[in-house]
Amino acid sequence: MTAAIVRPIVTRKGKEHHSTGQSGGAVRISGVSAQHTPATKIWFGQVSNQPGYRSLPHHHGEAETGGYVLRGRGRIYFGEDYSKFVDADEGDFVFVPPFMPHIEVNMSVTEELVWLTARTPENIVVNLPDVEDATLEGYHRA
Repeated sequence: MTAAIVRPIVTRKGKEHHSTGQSGGAVRISGVSAQHTPATKIWFGQVSNQPGYRSLPHHHGEAETGGYVLRGRGRIYFGEDYSKFVDADEGDFVFVPPFMPHIEVNMSVTEELVWLTARTPENIVVNLPDVEDATLEGYHRA
């Protein structure tokens, strides 16, 4: 009987997993996930929004989500009719609770927004019916 070799797994730049849950204008790629590593209890990846773009309304089921704004300025709309929001700037961390409907927005019309995101137990994305841009206070597209 031979023992399995246990070692760290590196996902190289350009080799990330692109077949992951999406929500419109938020593009997700994973560096660590059950789809391409031995991970079983975490999804870790990058989420980006082009200038002036936003995600569809969605939630992440039972998953807890932690985010870090690597570049740009983001806003997360939540609450009844997405009437509440929090802003996150470069260097800020964000926590989104399980089952919370929300919309992720790039508040810049010139710069890309890039988040690093960790989610447990995996990347669950449940898209919800869309809303008009005009219902999102302070938001406008590029």
